[in-house]
Amino acid sequence: MSEQNTRATAGPSSKAATYRGAVRMPATCGELAQGALGGVHFHVSCPVDMYATIEVELDPRLEDITADAGHAKARAACEAALADIGGKHLGGKLTIRSPIPRAKGMGSSTADVAGAIYAVGQALGIVLPPRRVAELALEIEPTDGSIFPDVVVFDHRQGLILEALGPPPPLGILCLDFGGEVDTVEFNCTDRSAALRETEPATRRALEFIKDGFALQRPDLIGAGATLSAEANQCILFKPAFDSVGRFAEDIGALGVVAAHSGSILGILFDPGRCDGRQLKVLAHRTLPTLRVSYLHRITGGGARPLL
Repeated sequence: MSEQNTRATAGPSSKAATYRGAVRMPATCGELAQGALGGVHFHVSCPVDMYATIEVELDPRLEDITADAGHAKARAACEAALADIGGKHLGGKLTIRSPIPRAKGMGSSTADVAGAIYAVGQALGIVLPPRRVAELALEIEPTDGSIFPDVVVFDHRQGLILEALGPPPPLGILCLDFGGEVDTVEFNCTDRSAALRETEPATRRALEFIKDGFALQRPDLIGAGATLSAEANQCILFKPAFDSVGRFAEDIGALGVVAAHSGSILGILFDPGRCDGRQLKVLAHRTLPTLRVSYLHRITGGGARPLL
């Protein structure tokens, strides 16, 4: 068992007992920034208030973890967590209910995988630190910083960078889906080191803006940094609608544009105290002819929300 884990209770002792855990995990709207610094990958998480619910029921009478089709990675995460905390003898059922669109860059896989790990820990009465959850998740695939509370700077490939920025100031976000899907795992397997070196000055400046924005609780600086990073990412993963979204955001006085740097989603950051999000959503669909679906949310903190 990892020394980083903290046992909260011994858990049920009866061999016939089942152990249950359930958490909610947030979606993301891409990343506030993403790139590489000195060859080390990083992103700034952008969790939003859309949630997947992940439940596990563990049973010592069963040998395997079962899950619905499409959740093989989350099932593997359950098994990894059980192995890590001394529960390899347990089988059970993993259930995921998620409204998060897949293959868009909205953190659906991280929500499933990290949620499964957190839920296993909860079921066994063990508090798994977010850093350990991230380590286990990274063994399965690149992982979003939405695993951690608040907003963080995180190395989504190796976990070498982790810096907490704190809670976000009030920020609304309109997530924009113009169609298309990106396989994040395949995307991250492609060597883009030359392009990342070329965009490093811009992404470094974007990160400085965002850090200052969190330190000073200045949404305008966060928006400026997000826009700069999204623009730099156009040479890595081009989005045909980016320019029109940028013009629209400028015309309405929005704070900036967010991109899924390894996905297809875009987002418009706005001040919820000065802009009616519902009116913005209507206007976006009138103005952007190729827009298919939009999701109106607020940026929130990351991390698991226990349900039991």
